[in-house]
Amino acid sequence: MRLIAITFCIAIYTQLPAQPQPYSVETKTIPGTEVSYRLAYLPGGAFRMGEGDGYEVSLDPFWMGVKEVTYEEFVLFQYRDNDSDASVWTEGQYKADAVLRPTPQYIDFTFGMGSKGGFPAVSMTQQSALRYCQWLYQKTGEFYRLPTEAEWEYACRAGATGSLPPNISADKLQDHAWLFENSYEKYQPTGQKTANAWGLYDMLGNVAEWTLDQYADNYFELIGATAANPLIPPTQRHSRTVRGGSYDTFAQDCSCTRRQKSDPRWQQRDPQIPKSKWWNTDSPFLGFRLVKPAKAPTAAEVEAFFQGMIRD
Repeated sequence: MRLIAITFCIAIYTQLPAQPQPYSVETKTIPGTEVSYRLAYLPGGAFRMGEGDGYEVSLDPFWMGVKEVTYEEFVLFQYRDNDSDASVWTEGQYKADAVLRPTPQYIDFTFGMGSKGGFPAVSMTQQSALRYCQWLYQKTGEFYRLPTEAEWEYACRAGATGSLPPNISADKLQDHAWLFENSYEKYQPTGQKTANAWGLYDMLGNVAEWTLDQYADNYFELIGATAANPLIPPTQRHSRTVRGGSYDTFAQDCSCTRRQKSDPRWQQRDPQIPKSKWWNTDSPFLGFRLVKPAKAPTAAEVEAFFQGMIRD
């Protein structure tokens, strides 16, 4: 397995916008809808990643979704817009419409836990989450992707040196996260618990979150003692790295450093051969959140990113 720094879409840019204030928040609206989402600006820098003394990792600035992607957002991608007049569509609308979309769900992947009112979108594969990012890029003209493992942990720690965010102890974790002990065994609407020090909600608990990386037991050996914008690029469907724990995770097992790998059993009830590229029948505990690099990549770099990361 090889390691690369994300030289496209993270480290090579042509536009140099004015730097936002650290931890400032922007509200975005999906064009043609009233559905909005918020992004927090994280200034980047160096931190010690992993358990114990950790490994030094440095990151470029990026924006991250304040909350996990909700059903209200995801269904706009999932279902084609057949109501609006295509003759007056913008170029972005045509390009967004051309992005491959999830196949229809043959069961209720929410298992009755909720899909309206700010609940997180769940049960999608990593490829499905990446296709959403591609669709949103075509809709908005702004490049979105999943966070790398390193970006995710950096955002979860919010400046802390331990495995939990600042001012959060293990015995108080339930005040900040929906976990097995307090969730009634189901996910909850996003943003109900206290945000971390950088204004991000549900980084721990509620639903676990896809990252961009291929899972590797020897991740830190692969990235080395020091690394800049590390990524272990996906080469196989399994396993990809998941972070954050969920409503089904015990508090003692939930932290910013805990790593989890995707599991083929998350599709064990899928009757299709081959298994769906879009849906997991058995992971209602799994969703995702967005990342947007602070400096915009070129259109060619974005195209190369999605071609490299999505394998149909």
